[in-house]
Amino acid sequence: MIIYALPVGQGILGISPIPGARGDYAGDVQHLIEWKPSIVMSLVTEVELVTAGAAGLWRDLVDTGTRWEHLPISDFGVPDDAFDEAWPDVSATARRALLGGGRVLVHCRGGCGRSGMVALRLMIEVGDAPEDALTRLRAVRACAVETDDQMRWAFEAKRAPAVFLRHEGE
Repeated sequence: MIIYALPVGQGILGISPIPGARGDYAGDVQHLIEWKPSIVMSLVTEVELVTAGAAGLWRDLVDTGTRWEHLPISDFGVPDDAFDEAWPDVSATARRALLGGGRVLVHCRGGCGRSGMVALRLMIEVGDAPEDALTRLRAVRACAVETDDQMRWAFEAKRAPAVFLRHEGE
């Protein structure tokens, strides 16, 4: 399993395919645990979890102290009302982790569209300029964000204000 990671805030944001996608669920979970994410966001449906042999992912992660958030989105889709209702709290927790030097992993089935969309949204919410965030994200995962609707949802993010530091002369 490959985790496509980049610095965001003071932390690391990663996107990946679903653990078990290539038939080695136990190895993928071990790799993920060793990466030490504060939070893992699973954007796949329950059916996709079962199909990949990852139905117990939440348990395997929570048992190691990782927070697991299940926010299912249909493949090639965008968030529904239930996702949008949960997002402010989940996003706030993820942003705190990133700004505090933690690691956040977002995964979907292939690690492209849905995970790219949510990662891009987080990057913008942390304060990255939208186009710059997209360029940085696609530099590590070229397939990130697959549809116009996904791009639109990500770009609807409220961007955190830029922080400027004043340096005093001597």
